Amino acid sequence: MAVAATNECPPDSRPWVLAATILGSSMAFIDGSVVSVALPAMQGDLNTSVRGAQWIVNAYMLVLGALMLVGGATGDRYGRRRVFSVGVIVFTAASVACGLAPNVGTLIAARALQGLGGALMVPESLAIITAAFPEAERGRAIGTWAGFSALTTAFGPVLGGWLVDASSWRSIFSSTCRSGSQPWS
Repeated sequence: MAVAATNECPPDSRPWVLAATILGSSMAFIDGSVVSVALPAMQGDLNTSVRGAQWIVNAYMLVLGALMLVGGATGDRYGRRRVFSVGVIVFTAASVACGLAPNVGTLIAARALQGLGGALMVPESLAIITAAFPEAERGRAIGTWAGFSALTTAFGPVLGGWLVDASSWRSIFSSTCRSGSQPWS
């Protein structure tokens, strides 16, 4: 069966496309909320002030918000799948750097890099869904993506609290790495 010239993917690939985009963008959504619960432990372990703790959160959110439109435009120019994949790689590498950060300055820089990865993943995940699904199925696919986005954002504080209690604040960054997937080829 031939695929339409609109870049729609074959019907049997659509669930995998949806799953990959949900998992990729979920990393960014979880990370936006999981840190809030772990912040007191980070502040104590890194011996930082309230200002430092605020920047741990704000570095991520500021870069993510500021570059979201740039991330979308980059995908339009260089390809959605390529930019999404780069976003996953950048986000994952930054998550590892966050988990290994020896001081608050390194953690803040790594959080900003996570924001960059998120700004590449989130708009591309939605653009990939829009391109991959035919118009008749697109609304349901976007609704599924949005529903999972809301769930992962809400689940972040629960996951963060459990990981901090069970291990340490550093484990929240390795958990966001494990929830991701490699985008399809």
